[in-house]
This record gives sequence, structure tokens and C-alpha cells, in this order.
Amino acid sequence: MSFEITGKLIEKFDAIQVTDRFRKREFVIETRDNVGTSEFVETIKFQLTQDRCDLVDNSATGEDIKISFNIRGRRWEKNDQVSYFVNLEAWKIDKLEKNDLPGDVPPPPSAEDIPPEGPTDDLPF
Repeated sequence: MSFEITGKLIEKFDAIQVTDRFRKREFVIETRDNVGTSEFVETIKFQLTQDRCDLVDNSATGEDIKISFNIRGRRWEKNDQVSYFVNLEAWKIDKLEKNDLPGDVPPPPSAEDIPPEGPTDDLPF
């Protein structure tokens, strides 16, 4: 299953060669949600792997981006202890223009902007 999220790129890390056949790179975005009068800020870390490690190169810190990603979960057991890990694995990154951001929708017209219903002149026909 694939997901998308938009946010501001706040940090990107160097690629790490984990094994001779596996490479990964992490980056962090910041999202903001307004609920009523409260604002909730989240910092979310994503992972790029293998040939996708370069996808974040074209984005600068502070830019708004849209990330397409998958959620990957793994079970790990050692010394009879079981742990579970979750990674947000990005596979596409797009730069956003200011007019692409979810919060940049113009407000609905006010009551003064809406014409009154029915005839507006005094003509009998």
C-alpha cells in the first residue's frame, strides 16, 4: 500500500553503506496540522534505499516536498527478546510550488460577495 504526505524538508543525512549490497539514506520532514486553535507539529523520518538514495539530492533544506512512501515492518528476535521495527520507505519525492500546498486554498466568498437571490431591479418584465 502506498501513501503520500507533504511537508518541509528540515534535515537530510548522508547515505550509509550498511553492507556490501545494501545502502540507505534518511531524511526528516516537518508537518503542521491546525485543529481549531491548536497547531500540531510533527517531525517524521523517512528512509531511502539502494538506487533511490539520491532522490533527496534535488531538494534543499526548507523546501516543501511531497513524499510517496510505503510502510515497512519487520520482526527481529535475539536472545528470546522480540522487537518490531517500522520504516517509512520513500520511493518518490516531488518539489511543491507554493500554490500546491494544502493550506493555500482561497477562502470561500463572504455573504457580501454573493449576489442576492431574485430580481435586483424594479422592472416589471
